[in-house]
Amino acid sequence: MKISTRARRAMATCAALALAVAVALVPGTAAADDFPSRPISLIVPFSPGGGTDISARLLAAALGQQLNASVVVDNRPGAGGQIAADLVARATPDGYTLLFANSGMLAINPWLYKLHSDPAKAFVPVSMFSDLPFVLVVPPALPARSVAELVALAKSQPGAHTFASSGTGGAPHLAGEIFQQATGVQLTHVPYKGGGPAMTDLMAGRVDMLFASVLETVTYVNAGKLRALAVTGPERSPVMPDVPTLDQAGVHNAQTGSWTAVLAPAGTPPAIIDKLSLAIRQVAELPDVKEKLISQGAVPHGSTPQELARLAAQERARYGDIIKLRNLRVD
Repeated sequence: MKISTRARRAMATCAALALAVAVALVPGTAAADDFPSRPISLIVPFSPGGGTDISARLLAAALGQQLNASVVVDNRPGAGGQIAADLVARATPDGYTLLFANSGMLAINPWLYKLHSDPAKAFVPVSMFSDLPFVLVVPPALPARSVAELVALAKSQPGAHTFASSGTGGAPHLAGEIFQQATGVQLTHVPYKGGGPAMTDLMAGRVDMLFASVLETVTYVNAGKLRALAVTGPERSPVMPDVPTLDQAGVHNAQTGSWTAVLAPAGTPPAIIDKLSLAIRQVAELPDVKEKLISQGAVPHGSTPQELARLAAQERARYGDIIKLRNLRVD
């Protein structure tokens, strides 16, 4: 049967339309091709000026250049990060609203707070950005010049020595609980409303020890106002090369710290997630970004979405175990 020219044109048009529909039905393909075409909001759960905010602004500036788009930091502090988390969880899942989270929001808060949204279900992982190991510091007057001496001192008077934290349920508090569990010492927890007041009382000798970020402590350690006994990461800090890790100091299975990562609302197209993840990993490898992060006591660490998902699940299980084991509660 001979097909007319008009029929052939009609068939060709139908085929083209079918192909266009098929491409459009591939999740995120069309959207990812021109992403981003407008500014991206990076929601930060804490106030301007803190360590998390500084890292977020460093990422935003470099990521904007990497994507040839504007990335705007939007600080939404409050409720332990949940105001920011809820805002992003409700956002349109199109890649234009992202959450700059830390490990506490993903791995600790679900065990201690009633959350409006489960982080494991409300978000999809994009990439890590940095590791933030802590350092164990004591005032110079405390008669302990090493972790071994500190453990011996604490064991000689169970419960008599104190460890401060920036607040109950935060990663520094959990670091102290893990340290007690690993060493068998009994300490008294003294929570503060933020790291600043805790640091002030530590230098005044009102409390005996503190786990805090390298960024918060390095100036005081260099000035002789605090003594650093160990860092809590797997390797020594480039900012404190003479300070051993806890493992090197003889305390095993006590590695702790925090980390930062970028999350997107659940339902964001995989193609957009992959594009963002690759860009963040590339940013974390930029020499100037690495230099700035290291100067802040952080370790650059990009990741794939799958690697971030595995880390978050492992950390959530680990912190859940220590919270239950030590019967921790938030009033």
